[in-house]
Amino acid sequence: MASLLPPSHPALPALQKLYGGVLGLPRHLGQHSGGIIICSKGLDAVVPIQPATMENRTVVQWDKDDCEDLGIVKIDLLGLGILAAMQDSIEICRKRGTEIDLAKLDLGDKAVYDMLEAADTIGTFQVESRAQMATLPILKPKNFYDIAVEVAIIRPGPIVGDLLHPYLRRRMEKENNPDFKPDCLHELCEPILGRTLGVPLFQEQMLGMAMQVAKFSGAEADELRRALAFNRDDDRMQRVLIRLKERMTENHVAEDVQEKIIHATGTFALYGFPESHAISFAHLAFSSCWLKVHQPAAFYTGLINNQPMGFYSVNTLLQDAKHRGIRVLPVCCVHGGGVTEVLDDQTIRLGLNRLKNVGKATIARIMKERAVREFDSLEDFLQRVKPGEKERRALARGGALNGLPKVQHRRQAMWQAELPLHDDLFHAEVPEFPEMIPTMTLAERLSSDYAVQGASSGPHPMKLWRESVANSKLQRAKDLHVLPGGIPVVVGGMAICRQRPGTAKGHCFISLEDETGIANLFVPRETFHHFRQ
Repeated sequence: MASLLPPSHPALPALQKLYGGVLGLPRHLGQHSGGIIICSKGLDAVVPIQPATMENRTVVQWDKDDCEDLGIVKIDLLGLGILAAMQDSIEICRKRGTEIDLAKLDLGDKAVYDMLEAADTIGTFQVESRAQMATLPILKPKNFYDIAVEVAIIRPGPIVGDLLHPYLRRRMEKENNPDFKPDCLHELCEPILGRTLGVPLFQEQMLGMAMQVAKFSGAEADELRRALAFNRDDDRMQRVLIRLKERMTENHVAEDVQEKIIHATGTFALYGFPESHAISFAHLAFSSCWLKVHQPAAFYTGLINNQPMGFYSVNTLLQDAKHRGIRVLPVCCVHGGGVTEVLDDQTIRLGLNRLKNVGKATIARIMKERAVREFDSLEDFLQRVKPGEKERRALARGGALNGLPKVQHRRQAMWQAELPLHDDLFHAEVPEFPEMIPTMTLAERLSSDYAVQGASSGPHPMKLWRESVANSKLQRAKDLHVLPGGIPVVVGGMAICRQRPGTAKGHCFISLEDETGIANLFVPRETFHHFRQ
């Protein structure tokens, strides 16, 4: 805009000054989905408030830093699905006679750490991703703090900043040599970085280093903390780094050490993960792992009833449950409930809510009518429950009607569900099911399950496909770790996860699931683009 004015224009100096003043300021208001602020008196007497876009919501006109400067308490609430899932799991255990207090779990439980080291973490919190599964057998968590490190280290910042591999190398060296002493950049940093083997992983460590090596005051360290925030101001960050370097020089810190600390600080600014945050997440991670080890039926039921959440689909969770010896029973309008339920320590039954196109009101009517008296036929069920056309078809195709009297298999239920209902006054007979229509094969039942439920209580489809001669030489996922390195292998399965993160430079990561487990594949960028459809 200044370029549109002639250099002699009298308003130009004022415009340039104004431009410099607003440069870098927020351009619009963004509402934090879980941000809450609290002050000692009426909020509207302290900060301007305006209506948000969402009805019955308000936002303040200051950003988080302004609120903090004024001493207003700022709280970020995280809506984590795992909290609801674990709450449901604990309630299931309580109803079955087992009280669980997550605050009193044995944080040294060996069975939990064995499971973590084996990367058997599907369904758990924060340690279930492909990257976490690849790292866990190397890191080999032995105590609670190791879990906090695992949670913090698989982040874009540590990976881009090349902190992950140095830490893992030092971890392995420490395991082989108990007397190993990591390089902590400076002797003053040893008490701060020693617990993470000389690799700065947490925000608190960066602040501690600045206070020790550069003699930052508490206020200066707090300024560094703000500069390290995820949405940082580059100019603000550079000013802090310049001051950090000047103060280290005054403290007679060697030039090469200064460069390492400056680099570590700049890299850390890419992600800024607080240790307190990591420890809180680690407790949730440990608790979810504990439930999976000691209360697997309740654990999987809690997860299934709180979908969607996490990395994996309900079907992958069911396959994982079967690998742990859990028996999975199908949906059933006679014996099943509205949601997935635990029948005993080793058995769960899928709920009717797993069926697509079956509404909550219809499920409620099924439960209500069943409590009055049992259904004596499929027609009796349809007369009393009165499901809609799509609901009848979903119930029949999903196998939920198989438990009714006189219903022998799905195709019979699908046939009868299409027939018009007759008024009992005329005592009309329902046409018999034609015997020439065959029952569904196992493959057809699986196909119907996936179409109607998105999951199946039956065997994994890969098990059926492998039985053909052409596919018998495919390697199973669980056997890959015992094969010698460097040999070509052929694997097959259902692609349950595809990832192309921005840090991967175009490479693709694919997880293939078969009846024995999951095989994680790395697809180079060139190969991915060559075969992409």
